Amino acid sequence: MRTLYHLPLETGCRKIRILLAEKTLDFELKVEKVWERRASFLQLNPAGEVPVLIEADGTSIAGAGVVAEYLEEAYPEPSLLGGPPIDRAETRRLVTWFEVKFQREVTRNLVGEKIMKRVLGQGEPHAGAIRAGHANVHYHLDYIAWLSERRRWLAGDDFSLADITAAAELSAVDYLGDVPWEEHGEAKHWYARVKSRPSLRPLLADRVPGNPPSRHYANLDF
Repeated sequence: MRTLYHLPLETGCRKIRILLAEKTLDFELKVEKVWERRASFLQLNPAGEVPVLIEADGTSIAGAGVVAEYLEEAYPEPSLLGGPPIDRAETRRLVTWFEVKFQREVTRNLVGEKIMKRVLGQGEPHAGAIRAGHANVHYHLDYIAWLSERRRWLAGDDFSLADITAAAELSAVDYLGDVPWEEHGEAKHWYARVKSRPSLRPLLADRVPGNPPSRHYANLDF
């Protein structure tokens, strides 16, 4: 059985969990408290970060981007990058948008400040960063709406790694109740379609001790 070392609200881990489920690949989850710097985990990934995927034969692959590319190459059906090169390029562009730009401007300022700082013992949340996260999320939801009005899914006609990456980021922020869905109907409609996929259901059961989710977090009809 393959194993995924993860943290529940770490968005790269969430991305790989969704991707594995979309490819119908069985796996078990192991929470890795990266702040403990376990020697055996550092042997798997010297960077001391999750996600780390361990295949049944013991092969280890570290890092969300690397694991995602590995899964696409090792288990090509269904493809979640797209067919023609131009489609794959657009998927990769949007993956980068959400895992870099969205994460820097929104996720780190909200999930990072409100939860991860406490978990990692990095001090008190920074009010300015939280205000920035709340302001920045509107821009990204507007962009999701713009894409959704022009395409069936974010990168084109098919559900892709772009949708998975965006949902991984947004679901972590939504855990806190910090996504203003009522102000962004088109983005909410897109997320409702993603949220209803079986691959998202296990994420909606996640709970972080001391930080219960928002009341609508697991509600498919939110």
